[in-house]
Amino acid sequence: MRLTHRAIEALRRERGRSISLFITDRCQVGCGHCSVDSRADSPTIENFDRFAKILDWIARQPELEVVSITGGEPFVERRGLALTTRRLGAAGKLLAVYTSGVWGFGARIPGWIHDVLARCDCVYLSTDAYHAEIIDDASLINAAREIAAAEAWLVLQVLDVEPAREQAGELLNRAFGGRWDQHAEINVVSPVRYGRGESLVIPSTPVEGRSFGPCPLLQSPVIRYDGAISACSNDGVIMGLGPARLRRRGRSPAELDDVLAVLQADPALRVIGDAGFCALTRHSKLRDLAEQSFSTNCELCWKALDRLPSGRDPELDALTTPTIDEDP
Repeated sequence: MRLTHRAIEALRRERGRSISLFITDRCQVGCGHCSVDSRADSPTIENFDRFAKILDWIARQPELEVVSITGGEPFVERRGLALTTRRLGAAGKLLAVYTSGVWGFGARIPGWIHDVLARCDCVYLSTDAYHAEIIDDASLINAAREIAAAEAWLVLQVLDVEPAREQAGELLNRAFGGRWDQHAEINVVSPVRYGRGESLVIPSTPVEGRSFGPCPLLQSPVIRYDGAISACSNDGVIMGLGPARLRRRGRSPAELDDVLAVLQADPALRVIGDAGFCALTRHSKLRDLAEQSFSTNCELCWKALDRLPSGRDPELDALTTPTIDEDP
């Protein structure tokens, strides 16, 4: 079975079946729209003993099926990426790695990259006008062909700006010919307003708080190489922004178990992830947010969490408990 973008998204919407592993902040591409502010001198793995324990912990979670490997640029963290794909691949996890394809320069791809790609089930290869300043079409095509040769499914990811989809199709046609859809697909994504991209992205049309449904991001947490766990994959949260209850840290397998349990049991997060903001804004502390307008559900989420208690709340419990009809 191909691990396509649709398959990965379906697993992410089921709590506990996927996790993202953020293995480095470092990236040498330096795109102007980077949502996590990655740079060539950004932090990366320093404590490999702790990182290995994180990998062992992920490997021992039987319900976790897919691990998405992100950054920064994962391929600049050679030792960490190789270790990750070996250990988690051996544990039977499906692996999806996100890359700019910066390693596609030159006629010969290093052997260790071949080995990493061979362990991956899916590779997200991003391209846009910002990437193109550093990574030319020849390098991108080279990377795409290497991914296909390793028998990993390729998702060419582009920003939702014209004519990005058409250009992506042309690149794939140059790489594989007219039957490129046997190797790859195109995924169009919206720019993110965090990091260096904050000033470049046009805000979306505001929507009333009660119009936002469940947030699928809360079903799939993110764990960093230093043991920090984020309840969701919001780039701002990964960078340390937003309410503190969205982030916790674990340095040992036991601590990681506890952290994940606390995040998954948080009553407010469960309402947001399962019932949605349409239900959350019925809480007595949040009713005014139902008619307020927000550019994103993340903006609404942060404002709501700042108001709500972190412990048990009967109102939140009621919002997640189905109403039982007493009539037969």
